Amino acid sequence: MIRYKKLGYVELNVSDLEKSRKFYEDVVGLEFVGKRSDGAVMFRCDDEDSRSVILHQKQPAGFKSVGWQLEDGSQFELLHRRLREADVPYEELGPAQCDLRQVRRVTRTMEPHSRAALEFFAADGPRPSKPFATTHTKIQRLGHVVWSVPQEAESIAFFRDVLNFRESDSIGEIMTFMRPFPSPFHHGIGVGKGPKRVIHHLNFMVSEIDDIGKAQNRMKKHDVPIVFGPGRHPASTSVFFYFLEPDGMTLEYSFGMEEFTEVDPRKPRTLPMAAESIDTWGSVRDPRMGQLGDIEETKIGTPA
Repeated sequence: MIRYKKLGYVELNVSDLEKSRKFYEDVVGLEFVGKRSDGAVMFRCDDEDSRSVILHQKQPAGFKSVGWQLEDGSQFELLHRRLREADVPYEELGPAQCDLRQVRRVTRTMEPHSRAALEFFAADGPRPSKPFATTHTKIQRLGHVVWSVPQEAESIAFFRDVLNFRESDSIGEIMTFMRPFPSPFHHGIGVGKGPKRVIHHLNFMVSEIDDIGKAQNRMKKHDVPIVFGPGRHPASTSVFFYFLEPDGMTLEYSFGMEEFTEVDPRKPRTLPMAAESIDTWGSVRDPRMGQLGDIEETKIGTPA
């Protein structure tokens, strides 16, 4: 079975690169790493990775790709075999594209139902020479990405049956949370049902609950729309706070999350479709939450 370490990076398309760069650095609290040769800008949010979020100047704004870090290089053979058995096309990126991602080897494929780009790599690139420079928010790591698609059941089955992601919990028939095995955190991806293919939100896990409270006041100061929270998700037990970035995509800070053991973990649950299954604190969601951010359609064999 394929084994993973974690969610490695997420690439987003934005309409105004300089405006977004300032927002992700000054308001979100990511560390600007630099500009790539293709014009994209890179940020990091932990001590291990040289990049966690990559922004591209491209419209429409939305999701471009996600990178999953494999446990080690031996997982590539297992990954390729599973993709071939499922008749899902994939490609190995060339040296120039690997250099952009600062790793030696990348396999690129797509989730057939969302048509979202999925990349897989091992941690064989250069490590940062200094710790992540926290500012106003003590971000721990890139937490998870959630998207909504019309064929959510098929998308969930692909992650579970082909890529060896494990289901943690579901809320009715509208959302399923999954973790890349054997990562302990409750979810690295969420797949929800929606009328169109859209990124629902991108999450950053923070170190202290004070980071949530400070964020609420900071967003108000900068006139950033707050679309949900603070509150607590009963599925993952996380304290959450959602807000919009300049293109209207939804970002989240969360504090705390249930962790699963690799051996004999608890079974996944299905929570009822009710408001209290989403937030035990009773926050009211803004209808703008999770509405903007197209998933860029991927075709294997075209430039990444």
